[in-house]
Amino acid sequence: MKKLLSILLCVLLLTACSNTPDPITATTTDPTTQESTAAPTTQESTTAPTEEATTAPAELFTFTRENFPRMDGSTALVPLGEAIASVLLGEPREAVSDLISFNRTTQSYRNLMWDYCDILIAAEPAASVVEEMEAEHFQYEMTPIATDALIFVVNSSNPVDNLTTEQLQKIYSGEITNWKEVGGNDEAILAFQRNADAGSQTLMKKLVMGDIPFAEAPKDVIVGSMGELMESVKNYDNSANAIGYSVYYYANDMRMAEGLKIISIDGVEPTPETIAAGQYPHLNPYYTVIPEDAAPGSPNRVLYEWLLSEEGQYLLSLEGYVPVK
Repeated sequence: MKKLLSILLCVLLLTACSNTPDPITATTTDPTTQESTAAPTTQESTTAPTEEATTAPAELFTFTRENFPRMDGSTALVPLGEAIASVLLGEPREAVSDLISFNRTTQSYRNLMWDYCDILIAAEPAASVVEEMEAEHFQYEMTPIATDALIFVVNSSNPVDNLTTEQLQKIYSGEITNWKEVGGNDEAILAFQRNADAGSQTLMKKLVMGDIPFAEAPKDVIVGSMGELMESVKNYDNSANAIGYSVYYYANDMRMAEGLKIISIDGVEPTPETIAAGQYPHLNPYYTVIPEDAAPGSPNRVLYEWLLSEEGQYLLSLEGYVPVK
């Protein structure tokens, strides 16, 4: 085990080099030891793998470019996809970039349903996409592999450093419209939103708004990508009046929030420590997802199980994600 972990670390540190390392084998657990809780259209594991699962007899599987599963998923998980392919194929990260084509959360679930990909690493799907999959009788398995946080960003010159969840609800429902109402300047609040089916919009509805309806927003404050939202909050009309939301890894570890300020919520700053400890208020898992009929020993099921293994979870932590174990 220590030898494999050392190999993982070494491969992750590879840059463009002339000698390509040999592929390594992935250790997977016996599928019969994995516990899951069945839902009407999914078999979703709601807890981390059991001790029995992590210590069960393992089988070895060698990934190659020919058998490597077609991965898809959420934008914030592109670095993880690259790391997975790099480690399991034994190639530098830049050499495996051609294998990574992530189409954002909503489309990735459709691609899995339509057999355009074999496995997802993604946030949970929007309710509308779940309905689509149910209508098509598409059965799938999804299991949490890491935890991320829904975070809020403002311009770095905005004096507001903290908002409560109730204040966020009132801002996005249109009840609070001026920064002076939450300790800021006497300026109108411009609250950016994502498009209805975006992964971060799904999280915003689930974790913050609940049944509270969003205020009707002008078209120019509803943006189609997380990158566009960041740029809009940073630069819109040369003002510091905007606020928006994203996920912690994308904003912080991928450095997409440079020039912005990530504010604390309910007095808690989002950090890997507060996320891992469950102290930050708005947390949600990332999942790995495969078709329910993926055969035992098939590449996508092997990868699905490997992401829950000690080695897979260690890789997530090296990449800056907060693993479920």
